Amino acid sequence: MRFSDQIPLLASALLAIPSLSSAFYLPGVAPTSYDKDQSVPVFVNSLTPGLSRDDQLHSVFSFEYYHTAFHFCRPQDGYKDVRESLGSILFGDRIYTSPLEVHMAKNETCQAMCEQVTFEDRDAKFTNRRIAQGYNINWLIDGLPAAQLNLDANTGTEFYNPGFALGSLDENGVALLNNHFDIIIDYHRVGFGGKDKYRIVGVLVQPDSRKDARAGTAEGEGANCGTRGEPLTLSEDGDTTVTWTYSVIWRESGTAWATRWDKYLHVYDPKIHWFSLINSAVFVVFLVGMVSMILVRALKKDIARYNRLEYSLDDLDGTSAAVEDGIQEDSGWKLVHGDVFRCPKSPLLLSVLLGNGAQLFMMTGVTVVFALLGLLSPANRGFLATAILLISAVFGAIGGYVSSRVYKAFGGEAWKRNIVMTPLLIPGFIFGVFFLLNLFVWAKGSSGAVPFGTMLALLLIWFVISVPLSVVGSWIGFRQAPLEGPTKTNQIPRQVPLMSGSLRTIPSIFLTGILPFGAIFVELYFIMTSLWTNKIYYMFGFLFLCYGLMIITSAATTILLVYFLLCAENYRWHWRAFAGAGMTGGYVFLNALIFWATRVSFGGLTGAVLYVGYSALIGFVVFILTGSIGFFASWAFIHRIYGSIKVD
Repeated sequence: MRFSDQIPLLASALLAIPSLSSAFYLPGVAPTSYDKDQSVPVFVNSLTPGLSRDDQLHSVFSFEYYHTAFHFCRPQDGYKDVRESLGSILFGDRIYTSPLEVHMAKNETCQAMCEQVTFEDRDAKFTNRRIAQGYNINWLIDGLPAAQLNLDANTGTEFYNPGFALGSLDENGVALLNNHFDIIIDYHRVGFGGKDKYRIVGVLVQPDSRKDARAGTAEGEGANCGTRGEPLTLSEDGDTTVTWTYSVIWRESGTAWATRWDKYLHVYDPKIHWFSLINSAVFVVFLVGMVSMILVRALKKDIARYNRLEYSLDDLDGTSAAVEDGIQEDSGWKLVHGDVFRCPKSPLLLSVLLGNGAQLFMMTGVTVVFALLGLLSPANRGFLATAILLISAVFGAIGGYVSSRVYKAFGGEAWKRNIVMTPLLIPGFIFGVFFLLNLFVWAKGSSGAVPFGTMLALLLIWFVISVPLSVVGSWIGFRQAPLEGPTKTNQIPRQVPLMSGSLRTIPSIFLTGILPFGAIFVELYFIMTSLWTNKIYYMFGFLFLCYGLMIITSAATTILLVYFLLCAENYRWHWRAFAGAGMTGGYVFLNALIFWATRVSFGGLTGAVLYVGYSALIGFVVFILTGSIGFFASWAFIHRIYGSIKVD
């Protein structure tokens, strides 16, 4: 898609945002009603990898439908681009017109898409390898993906799995090419002004491999779709002629148009989801109860005793020092009240990370809520990714504001550098890695390579929306009074004793991050599977609950870590809190590597680099998000406990 075509797309997406609150379905996703025998356009999309016969993922690259090696039939007047959303392009969609002729409620027994095509040995090797890797063909009819009917072995329910197989492997491992397609389209009849109209509510494709399929002849002989049971194989030692054929079968259905996506949005293993959520919820209740016990019992008792001592010291002249020493030995966290609000190392970098973390926190929460309410329906392809980009750009103001407030509270003076680095450092790093990985995809010849025009569109959103809003937020933040701690900071820093056991840096970080990861582990597995196998993920109810559990767990575990550090007279809690909670992102990346070792078999350097690179990006984003949650929870906790004691 050209860059000039992206401008109206971006404008329409921005204008659509205010109307999200008043509509359950997205604007523009309205039913299309057809007359009988009216032409129904069929669009084609990229071929995408799926799980192969050995339940392994062998590739992460998608290929354009009209890739020369596949020899798919093209329209007589040439194929044309179908306008796509920004998010759709980023996720590899490349939608074009097709030569298939489909008319509403009109069955077609056997039709040839075009004349015979010839696969040379090189093309045969390429196609056979894609068949062995479990690639799927993707068509779109009235916005619905053509699907294959699957059976959930756990629940016994039938559901539609988007895409259908390019081919299959026989018992001997020989690749069989599917060259015939039975297209089964479900329609729903509605009445308008006494006249029947038809709406498409389901699309199934049953692919088959037929060696003796033949196109029609010039003498008027019709196409021959071949014989079932005589499969077609592509010879890798010579040329193979192939005829692409299809049949169309229409079925009237009682499914309403508003619920036509229900067959596609299948929840795999719902019992596992509920079991995981219940376990995580019980764990969170236990964890929060532990933190509450510390706060209510230990801290409340210490604060009460400490404040009683302050009142009694006024009447004790000679013995006040001895009494105070006795109380200080009883509770170590009060000893560092003069250093706990001391500026941490690298305050500028930390404030930039926290600003971006606050921006990610707001973006993730709003996106998940919108998706939970049905505002990000899969009927509008790619709108979820588009919404994430636009919402994140709009919340640039939050990132700039939080970064400036934190940096000013640290006593930082390089405010110009903070204003510039907040919208540029982290997004620039992510964009740079994304651009580098995109070069690998482009070199592979995959359709998943993001076009240059889309890259410019991303830069436009970044520098026209996000950066100015971040600067405005930073300007507002720096104009406000700095946040001051309830206790004064000593001029001479206190010496920090050596930490032992689990309070050492590395063990404490690993222990703190594993608990929030445990709250999202199961849901993360389904997200990873859907992401890399190109399935539709729509379990946003579970995702919303998991996100809430992750927030609570990150906050609670980090508060515990900081409390134990302060009791050990270690007031350098800032980076430890951020890294401890942020280690959740490290476990996300480690989980991706385990998924790679158990479910992925690329057999090539390029695919491995792409998988590891994108997984590292996801882990880095989670690191910033959870690290910011842990830091701000700890900051609020420290302000609360030190604001409850009286210090001269």
